[in-house]
Formats: sequence, structure tokens, C-alpha cells
Amino acid sequence: MNEPRKPAQEYVVVRHRRGRRLRRTSILLLFSVACAALGYTIGMAQGGFRFSTVLQTRESLRSELDTVRQNYMETQQSLINLERGRSIDEQALTRARRAIADLETEISDLKADLTFYRNIMAPSEVSDGLQVDRLQLRASRQDGGYGFRLVLTQVGDNTSYISGVVAVNIIGARRGEKEVIALRDLSDDVDDLGVKFRFRFFQDIEGHLRVPDDFEPLEVQVVAQAQGRKSSQAERTFEWAQLTEN
Repeated sequence: MNEPRKPAQEYVVVRHRRGRRLRRTSILLLFSVACAALGYTIGMAQGGFRFSTVLQTRESLRSELDTVRQNYMETQQSLINLERGRSIDEQALTRARRAIADLETEISDLKADLTFYRNIMAPSEVSDGLQVDRLQLRASRQDGGYGFRLVLTQVGDNTSYISGVVAVNIIGARRGEKEVIALRDLSDDVDDLGVKFRFRFFQDIEGHLRVPDDFEPLEVQVVAQAQGRKSSQAERTFEWAQLTEN
């Protein structure tokens, strides 16, 4: 049979159990502290890694943003250069077209001059004597008037001078009624009803005229009268619309 324990023995047993419990608790406490410290260390390490990764990502994004900005600026500059190039090309094309138009006009004028001189020097092809060769009108943007150029020629026997006067009348309508106005009344460059001329081959009569606002011109009548030994008359009528269509 088991002998009953004495009080001293029971105290030793209780004290021993308490010591074991205390050691166990201390061990658990130390383990918990160690685990906490380890977890904190790992967390800090991971947090530092994340922070480092964020910094790297931010720097990478900044670099990409700088590259995008640089590309954008280069693209904008290229676009500006293309626009300037297109503008220069358009200006060059416009100048080329104007040059071609000027050359065509010059060629046309040269052909007209060739025909003009041919007619003077080849009387067998046209009528002899005094001729009203041409009348030109050019619109003026300054006052709404017209510059005029009248050309008289002597065909055939042009070894001597021919002289006389030429009258120019503008035929039209004012307030529904026919009206004839002398060039003298429309131009400050003409003083008389008849403009005097004297030439061997041809003569230009130039000036400026302005038509009243309430007057509608329809025709221009030119009558040239030679005097003296070569007395003769040349008459020609021009349509106003044809004279001003260019």
C-alpha cells in the first residue's frame, strides 16, 4: 500500500510542479517573443523590398514619361517641318503657275505683235492704208476705271508719214435710253473730240477713262480720219463686253 505523503514531501512536489510550469511558461514566452521578432524582421524586409520596388517602378515610369515627351516633341517638330514644307511647295507651285501664265501671255503678245508687224509689212494680205488695228481696255482696281490703248497702223505704202485725227465714242444706255459719250468726256488724257496722230508704221494712243455709274457701255466706236495727200478714213466698232472680259 502507498504510504501517505508527509507535508514536507507534498511541498516539494508542489514546488517542483510550479517550477516546471514556470519554465514551460518562460519557454513559451521566449518562443513567442522570438517569433514576433522574426515576423517583424521578415515584415520589415518585405516592406523594404516593396518600397525599393515602388522606387524602381517610379523611376522607370519617369524615364518612360521623359521618352514619351521627347517623342511627342520630335513628332510635333516633324509635323511643323512638314507643314512648312507643304507651304513652301504650295508657294513654289503658285509661283510656277504664275510664271507659266506670264509666259503664255508673253507668247500670245509676241504672236499678236508678229501678226501686227506682218500685216503692216505685207499689204497683199490686208487692206492698204490707214487701219484701226486694236483697242484694249484694262480694269483699274484703284478707282474702278479702265486703262485704254488704241493702235493705229499704216499698211502698204508706209514710206511716208500719215497724219490726221481719230475720234473715240462710247455707245451705251442711261436710264433706258441710248446715249453716246465722247472719250474726251470720260478721260482727263484727251482734250479734244479728235486725237491727233502722225506716224509711218503705227502709233499707240494711251490713257485712262472712267465710266459713270449710271451709264451702261455697250460698244466703242473708233473713227480715224487721215488728212492731206493720204486722205482716207478707217472705222471700227468694238463690243464692250469683249474688251473687258479678261
